Amino acid sequence: MQLMEFLTILLMTLGLFLVLAGVFTAYFGSGKSRTIGVVLLVVGLLIGIIWVGLRWMDPSLINVSILETIWVAFLYILAALIGALIAIGVFLLAIMKS
Repeated sequence: MQLMEFLTILLMTLGLFLVLAGVFTAYFGSGKSRTIGVVLLVVGLLIGIIWVGLRWMDPSLINVSILETIWVAFLYILAALIGALIAIGVFLLAIMKS
């Protein structure tokens, strides 16, 4: 079950950030950058469609609670971010004091 939750978080995050990066690049870019933005957007959407297709094709994947998985992923990312910021703060404090 944890593997499916991991894959769910991985695919949803990858797809979401590719869509966001694609929209940003397509809107603010010019020339080749705009084309790359559209490609990123399409790839992000395809990853989302593939994820939905995998859930539809394999009934065992339906047992993964989407909202719970997103909430747990959010908490893990938040905890990692807070830990990293504390570590950076301690590092900077130690460097500045020496």
